Amino acid sequence: MSPATPAPESGGAALELLVHGVGGATPESMLDDPRTVRVTGDRTAAVYRRSEDLDAEEHPERYAARPVPEAYCWSNLTSGDGTRALWLLLLPFMVANLAHWMRPPAEGRPALVRLYGVVVRLVALTLTVLLTAAACEVALDLTAWQCAATTACTDRYSWLGFLSAGRGGWWSLPGRRLALAALVPTALVGLLWYLSNRTWSAYEAQRPPTGYDAPVAEPGADTEAADAAEPDGPVELRPALGRPGFWYGRRLVARLRAAHTAAGFLTVAAALVTAAARHDAGAHGLRTVLGWVLQTAVAVLAAVVVGVVCRRGRSESRLDLRVERALVSWLPAASLALLALTAVYAGWSRPGWTSSGTLPGDAVFGALTLVQGGLVVALGVVALLLQRPRRDPRTALRGLGGPAVAMLACALAGVMSGGVAQRVADWLDGPATPGMGDRGPRIGPPVLLSWQASVIPVLLLLLLAPAALLAVRTVLDARRLRSAVEADYAAAGERDPVRTGQIAAGRARASLTDSAPVLVGVVSGATLLLGAASVAGAWASGNVPGRAFDGAHPAIASLASVTQALGSWMIGFGFLLFVTWGRRAYKDASARRTIGILWDVGTFWPRAAHPFAPPCYAERAVPDLTWRMSSWTRSTGGRLVISGHSQGSVLAAAAVWQLQPATRSRVALLTYGSPLERLYGRWFPAYFGPEALRALNRTVHCWSNLYRATDPIGGPVRVPAEDGRPAVDAAVLLDPVAYGRTRRHPLPEPILGHSDYQADPAFARCRSGLLDRLPPAFPLQRTESPLEQPPLDQGMSGMSSG
Repeated sequence: MSPATPAPESGGAALELLVHGVGGATPESMLDDPRTVRVTGDRTAAVYRRSEDLDAEEHPERYAARPVPEAYCWSNLTSGDGTRALWLLLLPFMVANLAHWMRPPAEGRPALVRLYGVVVRLVALTLTVLLTAAACEVALDLTAWQCAATTACTDRYSWLGFLSAGRGGWWSLPGRRLALAALVPTALVGLLWYLSNRTWSAYEAQRPPTGYDAPVAEPGADTEAADAAEPDGPVELRPALGRPGFWYGRRLVARLRAAHTAAGFLTVAAALVTAAARHDAGAHGLRTVLGWVLQTAVAVLAAVVVGVVCRRGRSESRLDLRVERALVSWLPAASLALLALTAVYAGWSRPGWTSSGTLPGDAVFGALTLVQGGLVVALGVVALLLQRPRRDPRTALRGLGGPAVAMLACALAGVMSGGVAQRVADWLDGPATPGMGDRGPRIGPPVLLSWQASVIPVLLLLLLAPAALLAVRTVLDARRLRSAVEADYAAAGERDPVRTGQIAAGRARASLTDSAPVLVGVVSGATLLLGAASVAGAWASGNVPGRAFDGAHPAIASLASVTQALGSWMIGFGFLLFVTWGRRAYKDASARRTIGILWDVGTFWPRAAHPFAPPCYAERAVPDLTWRMSSWTRSTGGRLVISGHSQGSVLAAAAVWQLQPATRSRVALLTYGSPLERLYGRWFPAYFGPEALRALNRTVHCWSNLYRATDPIGGPVRVPAEDGRPAVDAAVLLDPVAYGRTRRHPLPEPILGHSDYQADPAFARCRSGLLDRLPPAFPLQRTESPLEQPPLDQGMSGMSSG
């Protein structure tokens, strides 16, 4: 990148604030200079300048012909130290959190908006329960209950010898084995709590500027109904991303963290008390009464958890600085205490109690699957009701993007939990497919998990049809676009069929991004139907697919056996690949940065549904950018253009929405390779839909957007000219800039696609035009360096350890 391009010759002091996109960039590459200095910020996110520009404010005569370039680097927010590799475990939680923000826009329908948020939060709660139940399946059922009861298994793994039922030791009693094994899922829940609390202290603690405290068009503290109400008095209409508390979800995350932590502990407690109470059911005495009391206590606390999750959502009309410390403390503590009591109850001596068969895992996983399917269907109904008053044809899946993504989150969690259980069962019981070994006692996971693994090959087969259609369409589009390419480069003279084909193919491949909703819809719909079929098959047969069709036609029986074996192999391979990827990311910074690209896209949004999701980096980045823009304009009276590439353009837009009106009047927005409409506008219509983007254009002083037809991520923002303002989108940039060899370009120019927008001469012209449209700088009397002066009355934002 090279921001040092010609700029206007007049207008006074000007600053160009560069914001990089996904994957990150170094300040040296952004500023095109190896000598850069961090002027504000920390190692996690900071603003850099060239060394020669460090004292630019004291020597304005040097910058009469160009703006002062600054680079905001935020990549370490998503790809910092090795602990980021642990975030791979949180992938289903991140996807569920995205579903919260994908609701259709709504006006005057606060009840439906609130209901949408409640249903998404309940889906997220089931994911925490499912992950904890999978850990219980591995530790309690497969290891402590099944393996420890089998002499052959404990002989094969000597470290389990002290649990062996055949040795008659103190730990050999089934209840005590279960109580000891419960430490594993309990530690997992504790780890999730620790990660969430650590990132909550670093990310959700960053306060946005509070100098602009005018009332906003929001009907109350409940954000989920914020788009609907008629204000009682004169207020400033601001979109959701411009509200003072949008990037400060500290209170909600703390409350949800307490609820989900308690849900995890209660899941482990339920597994312990159910197994012990099932044995005590036919007896009479203190143990039976205690079992009923503990089961009732688990049910009551579970109802409290559900009530806490269903309470009002985020508060965005103001900075909500409160934290419900009593709730945050006592709910997890009470659940952990109840778990300890159930462990003592399970460890009670019960002569004659032996572990045989499996723990009641089929019922648990089956109930979770049905609950998740029902919640996703309910979410789809709510989304359709929200979308019905006015439908934007560009909205992904006609407003059903949220339910579809929620279904994918459930599928990811199911694959992860099933993969762990399948692999541990294979490890403990040998190489045979679970449930398909020799007749007699076998160690295997619940039957439902085998059925769910069996539908994976079917799902992949179903995906072949749309994938093949997209491939054929891409080839046909490439042929069709050849004439358009030749017309665009008509001045080049001689035609080169190979060069034309390369450019046309690049444009055709870039258009595949617009087909993503089709694939997501097919996968989520098929997953919903196949998940229901797997539950029905498991409950109807009570056996794994390879055994359920033993009496059927040989072809059907063989097909069932093959799909089960293939599905078990696929889910195991996926789990091993997942672990390998995480291990490599822990040790390799470049691999960690690759994973960081996934977080760049998935963790832009605050944690409104799942507190264990990876943290929202925008809750640090947006306040950083807002403070920096405010400090420059207040200190110098100069002009400012914030220049965002790719995901950086989304951060830039969000930061502009947060500015005070006086600051916005001195700010221009330049976006390039921007997914603002192509991805965010289609998938998050309530926040980046057509109305929101037009409002952004009216909010900022001026805005220009650059894009290429070969860019698979960026595209036009589709904001037309209105109220005397020109259209935001510039003419589509040619890529490559030269068709063949010319005197100016003696070597073949590459097809850049999503990168190096600043290398195009149009970038410098567009930036110069924006700066010329801004009002000239006005002199200010300063008593301190503008790099040191706080922009508002609150002081500089806190630093983050990441």
